[in-house]
Amino acid sequence: MVEDVTLPSTAEILYQGMNCLVKNLGVVEAECFVSAVKREHFDYVEWRKKAFEEETLESFLDKAAEYSKKHPIKIQNQNKD
Repeated sequence: MVEDVTLPSTAEILYQGMNCLVKNLGVVEAECFVSAVKREHFDYVEWRKKAFEEETLESFLDKAAEYSKKHPIKIQNQNKD
């Protein structure tokens, strides 16, 4: 079953993405990854086509919904008031 999902803002996604990269790669490797993507003109659309070419939309959405339930988005308050 596919549920309606409210997407986080672009800023939230970028923040979470960098946190994920730093957590899994470390600060230096995360920066190297971002630099390589920018330098090599990474074509996400082409990569996505190859990575998911045998995936149906319904299957992808079901997996995304399952992942979302297991990994809820946690927004950290950056204000240190």
